[in-house]
Amino acid sequence: MNPQEHPELDAFLSSLRRGDLLSGTVAAIESFGVFVRLDDGPVHPHFAGVGFVTAPELTWHRVEALSDAVRVGQRVTGEFLQYDTWNMEARLSLKALQPNPHLAIAAGQEFRGRVTKVVPFGVFVQIADGVEGLVPDPDLAQVGDAVDVVVTEVDRERHRIVLSGA
Repeated sequence: MNPQEHPELDAFLSSLRRGDLLSGTVAAIESFGVFVRLDDGPVHPHFAGVGFVTAPELTWHRVEALSDAVRVGQRVTGEFLQYDTWNMEARLSLKALQPNPHLAIAAGQEFRGRVTKVVPFGVFVQIADGVEGLVPDPDLAQVGDAVDVVVTEVDRERHRIVLSGA
């Protein structure tokens, strides 16, 4: 899209600063993200909303479908991340306004969790609401099994937790 063809939208988006809070209504849910019709600013000439939330910025929790995290018509508030000049939309994060569950996890903690996924290099275990870790042992258990695990490593920057069987 050409910002010169939509000067009002360009001016609005250019005025936003990282960290600004924007509210609106979920207008459409696609496989690649969620469009938000913002309370302020002009309408988007092509998309369902000027605000856009990518899947990783929706929630800290694992969801099978984006509709598990939000629904069309739901009121949301997100933190402004950046102006996507290519699509002329405000990239938002809903997750930024939610408590980070990884901050409560430390190496050495023991948990009883549920296996959520088995992959060739290990099993993912949900150890708390919104928190999964990887046990690098694909033969440990099957999906749905309850297992005892110990946190061996926490990478807070990448939000990754490595576990071992207890």
